[in-house]
Amino acid sequence: MTLTNSRALGAAAAAVFGLTLLSGCGGEDTATVPDGWGTLDTKSVSVGYPKDQGYAPQPASERSEANAAVALKEEKGLRTGMVSVQLDFATGVGDAGEAAAAAGAGIGLGATRQETEDVRLAGEESAREARRIDYEFTSTGEESTPVKGTRMTGVVVAGVDSKDVPFAIRVNAVKGALSPADLDAFVASITVK
Repeated sequence: MTLTNSRALGAAAAAVFGLTLLSGCGGEDTATVPDGWGTLDTKSVSVGYPKDQGYAPQPASERSEANAAVALKEEKGLRTGMVSVQLDFATGVGDAGEAAAAAGAGIGLGATRQETEDVRLAGEESAREARRIDYEFTSTGEESTPVKGTRMTGVVVAGVDSKDVPFAIRVNAVKGALSPADLDAFVASITVK
C-alpha cells in the first residue's frame, strides 16, 4: 500500500467516524409509533394512539378544557377507550415524581393501582424522566362510558417537559381491549419536547 492510498483510506475512515459522531449529537430522540397508529401532538409532548383499533382524534370544540389532545374509541354510542393529554394540570410541580403524585390523585376513588415505575421517555434530554402508573377501575356508566360495573384498565404517564410544564398522558380502555403489549407501545410512543 502506498502512502497516498493510506492517506485516502485514513481520510475516508475519519469522515465516516465524524458523520457517526454528528448524527449522535445535538438532536433529540423521537419515539417510535407503531404501524397503524396515529399521533396526538401538543406543544409539550406527542403520543401514539391505536388508530387501527378504532381510536380517532376528538375535535377541540368537543373535548374538555383540561385536555390538550384526545383520541376516543366509540362503540354503539359508548366511549370504550380514550387517550388524553393534559398539560400544566397542577401548580408547584417540578419533577416526574411530583407530576405523578398530582396525576395519581386524579385517577379517582375506587381505582386500584397495579404498578408504579419510573420510565425514560424519548425526546428532550432534560425532560425524559417520567413515572408510569398502571391501574384498574370500574365504569360508572355516566357520560357515555360503558355500562356501570364494567372493569376498565388505565395507564397514566406523568412528568415535566423541557420548559417545566407538567404533563399527564392517559389511556383508559375496557379491560382486555388493549393488550399489555399495546399499553407498553403506548408508553414507548411518547416524545417529550
